Amino acid sequence: MIFGLFDNDYDDGGFRTCNVTGMDIHRTVENHVKVFGLTAVVALIVGGFFALTVAMTRWELVGLLDADAFYIHLSLHAWNLLIFWMVFMEIAILYVGGPMVLGRRLPLTKAAKAGWGTMVTGALVINYAIWTTSPPDQAPLLTSYAPMPSSPYFYAGAIIFLVGAVVAALPFFVALWQEKKWGSGGSLPLVTFGAFATAIIAVEALVGGLAVFIYALLWRVEIIDSIDAALYRQVFWIVGHGTQQINLVAMVTVWYFLTHVVGGAEVVSEKVSRTAFVLYVFFINMGAAHHLLSDPVVSTGWRIWNASYAFYGATLASLIHAFAIPAGIEAGRRRRGKGGGLFGWLTNAPWKNPVFSATIFSIILFGFVGGITGVVMGQLQLNMTWVRTMATVGHFHGTVVLGTTVAFMGLVYFIIRTMFMRELAFGRLASAQPYLYAGTMGVATLMLMYIGLLYSVPRRIHTVVRDIPGSDFSLTAAEPLMIIFGIFALLAIVSGALFLLVALASLLIGERRVPADIVPDGGVDFESDEPVHKFEMRGTFVITLIFMGVFVLAYIANWYLLSQLWSIGP
Repeated sequence: MIFGLFDNDYDDGGFRTCNVTGMDIHRTVENHVKVFGLTAVVALIVGGFFALTVAMTRWELVGLLDADAFYIHLSLHAWNLLIFWMVFMEIAILYVGGPMVLGRRLPLTKAAKAGWGTMVTGALVINYAIWTTSPPDQAPLLTSYAPMPSSPYFYAGAIIFLVGAVVAALPFFVALWQEKKWGSGGSLPLVTFGAFATAIIAVEALVGGLAVFIYALLWRVEIIDSIDAALYRQVFWIVGHGTQQINLVAMVTVWYFLTHVVGGAEVVSEKVSRTAFVLYVFFINMGAAHHLLSDPVVSTGWRIWNASYAFYGATLASLIHAFAIPAGIEAGRRRRGKGGGLFGWLTNAPWKNPVFSATIFSIILFGFVGGITGVVMGQLQLNMTWVRTMATVGHFHGTVVLGTTVAFMGLVYFIIRTMFMRELAFGRLASAQPYLYAGTMGVATLMLMYIGLLYSVPRRIHTVVRDIPGSDFSLTAAEPLMIIFGIFALLAIVSGALFLLVALASLLIGERRVPADIVPDGGVDFESDEPVHKFEMRGTFVITLIFMGVFVLAYIANWYLLSQLWSIGP
């Protein structure tokens, strides 16, 4: 097999027992997880390169690209990192959460391979279409809003990719059907249940994407004469926002899995955590409405219902997970005798393990940066100060990057150790990398938010600090924050490159070793006569109070900034 990456030892039935998780893993599952994970990392490399060119253009002290090239690079950055890196990883997560956790072989392996090949084909077509953009076609960015035309190949590539993702997800659903038909008859494991919720949301998003891109392709090749721009926007956000909600639910599922496996966490209440996943299924995609809060076509009542009241169901689900996961870590570690004092369960955790540190940074940064800002900007009035500014860019870097990407980095490290069975190369650098990336990207993200909220710097204009083309309006006051952003964006890109260096070097030259060293204190099969509810969770309660305090202060501060925009009346 290539570089020995697919040559683990299996029994005659094709299974092996993982000494970290205790799971019986079939080669069909493991090999497909590896293939989708490796493909995701390739997309991360491509998108990371364009992150460098985009950031060095946004940092106008450098001003790397002209306007035409900038929008092409920005589109390639968005599609490779927001879509390809995420969705390939999420298919791998479905295979882990489904047949791997259930101890089954992967059904419909031909469908999995066909789905992977179709997704790769679609991704290549999209990259080609964007890179070769020329008038009258325009670089699509992520939204590809009609009636702005993009290459027909772009729409065709998007359709091909989405069809491939649907096909690749089929083995997961079949594995669940097999479990319910031939399994023990009990409830699905929590991680599998979370993956199931992810898959339901994914199908909704992907079907919406197929509808909108088929509609746009028919218009672009002149089978239909015109396109309803308002209808396009509404249907587009089923996939535009829905893909990011797949990221969120997959990320939460990864949190439960990795905090248990490498941190010794236990689920405090299965029913409560499952209820939160069900709330996601019913309510999370309604949050797509916050992209249309300034749209003149939809009614005010529609906006308020979808972006506020209905979406609060998903917010409640996130708040449940925000308590349940750290509470599970605290209770599990205290149960193992690792929890002295208020925060001893946290301070003596395995922080040198990049799988653990990346997971915890993802939880903290998503909650305090991405989660809070998502709820705030989803409020009808406050959205006016966010939606067309760099603050929105800061928000989705707070969710998709500080949250999902950091969590997925931890998952990649875990896959390298437990499936590829390679020692992480450059041990100290591997331990430091999550700290470097989370810290530098955290500062860059905050600068984007401050630039947008304090100075209303627009998000889709090539140059903004020195002047806005066609106007006398100056935003030079934002230049100091833009300089800080540029420096830390560059450092974050370097830190992301270090992740790629560690990951690829580990696969190619890392020592092959059974990964017993990442087993948590007492192992994942730790047993105790003491029930988990007997142990204190007061540390988590204090953290929750701090979180709610920051939430309230952020809400008040945003209303104050809104009040400073203009005076109403004489």
